[in-house]
Amino acid sequence: QVQLVESGGALVQAGDSLRLSCAASGRTFSTNAMGWFRQAPGKEREFVAGISGGGGTTDYSDSVKGRFTISRDNAKNTVYLQMSSLKPEDTAVYYCASSSRWWLASQVTKTDAYAYWGQGTQVTVSS
Repeated sequence: QVQLVESGGALVQAGDSLRLSCAASGRTFSTNAMGWFRQAPGKEREFVAGISGGGGTTDYSDSVKGRFTISRDNAKNTVYLQMSSLKPEDTAVYYCASSSRWWLASQVTKTDAYAYWGQGTQVTVSS
């Protein structure tokens, strides 16, 4: 069983930066690929970024590539999402998710590839 707790969401202005954290419990954290997803009101949950168990492989959606960076600290059982140059369209509830595999490859963008989810943290970007 893995429990995930996100934090760091806030109300910010366009152009600002923000870092989200996701603290995980469970002995197998360092072997699990992790992902960040987001869901805006009235929209489906969408992939944002993913990272392999060791942190050596990452993937991003086109909408955040070059602005967001996913990283992890396995010693702290924590995965991060550093967000820069935020835009109003980045407004959403952000969720972290854990898989049971080292890396998901082409499945990294799929919500059903992840076994565990956090409760989400709200990010609001004003224009």
